[in-house]
Order: sequence, then C-alpha cells, then structure tokens
Amino acid sequence: MIDRIHWLGHAAFRITNGKVIYIDPYKINHDSPKADLILITHDHFDHFSKEDIIKIKKKETVFVAPPSVAKALDGDVRPVKRGQRIKVGDIDIQAVAAYNIGKDFHPRSSDNVGYVVTIEGTRIYHTGDTDVIPEMKEIKTDIALLPCGGTYTLTAQEAAKAVDIIKPKIAVPMHWGSVVGSRKDAEEFVRCCKNCEVRILEKE
Repeated sequence: MIDRIHWLGHAAFRITNGKVIYIDPYKINHDSPKADLILITHDHFDHFSKEDIIKIKKKETVFVAPPSVAKALDGDVRPVKRGQRIKVGDIDIQAVAAYNIGKDFHPRSSDNVGYVVTIEGTRIYHTGDTDVIPEMKEIKTDIALLPCGGTYTLTAQEAAKAVDIIKPKIAVPMHWGSVVGSRKDAEEFVRCCKNCEVRILEKE
C-alpha cells in the first residue's frame, strides 16, 4: 500500500486503490487525477484550499470533513466529528482527535480532526495538525503520516515520540518543505526513529 501513497507536498496526499483519494490537497498540479474522495482535516488555508479542490473535484466526488469545513462545501459532503466512523464505498474512515498542547494554533476546542483510513485492510493514519496527544494511545495503524516541521505541529523529535506511541509499521514525514520545515526536519525524523521504518516520499 505504501507504493500507492503519493506525497503532494506539505500535508497533501493522494492514495490510489482503484479509487482516487486525496487528503488536504494544497498547491497540487492542475493535471492531477480527479478525486473520488477528498478528506479535509481542518479549515486552515494550507489544508482546506478551495482553489485546489476545484482542480480535482468532479460531480461524483465525496467530501469528508469536520463541520467547520463541511458547511463551506457543496455536493456530496459527509460531516464528521472526532470519534465518528463512516464508510464511503468500501473505505472505512475514522475521524480522530488532532490539536495542540501548549500552543494556540489548533486548540482542542476546535473541530479539527485526523483520519485513520482503512483501504484493503491497511490502516493509514493522517494525523492532521497536532502535537503528541493522549488519544494517540488508542490509534491502531499500519502507516502513519506525521508532521515534523515544528512551529504549528510536531517537531522531528516529537514525531518520533508519536511513533513510539502509535507503533506503525511505516512512518512518513509530512508538513515540511512548504509553509514550514525543511528536508532537514524529515531527515532528523528518520534519525530519531529507532524502531520503525521511515520513508521520505518525494514530492509529486
């Protein structure tokens, strides 16, 4: 499954399994494949980009998003809150907590989420914008997509701590190289992870 996960820069990913699934599309190419499913974690511009959604939306596209985002979307929109699980076709989607501790960019009081998406039996956890939070102890995943750029989310060292809690088979650094963070942060994440395979994906 890792070979079907494409990093599009920042926190944006495209996953393909016969369907085309995007998470937080941002600054993506105009010729990107049209989306069957788009998941949005929260309403910040670098995660909820209407300009990018227009590039990939089609009439049948299904959106999954927290209420603050869902109300600004048209079409087949499925609002979700933390702890809620829904299915879109044969894809299982669990909305999970995502928030900051000790900084105010993503307060716990917001409706921001991360997602655990199960595709063909493989669980993929996109954390959204978060710090290391107690709810991570409940996450079960095979692949974890983790921010490492710091400032608004996890640093590389904190992302490695999250990996120790989550215990995925594979971890992928994100939230670097655009708004904040650099490849050095991704490489530091690799160095800090002692018990997990880390893949730095090349931007498409």
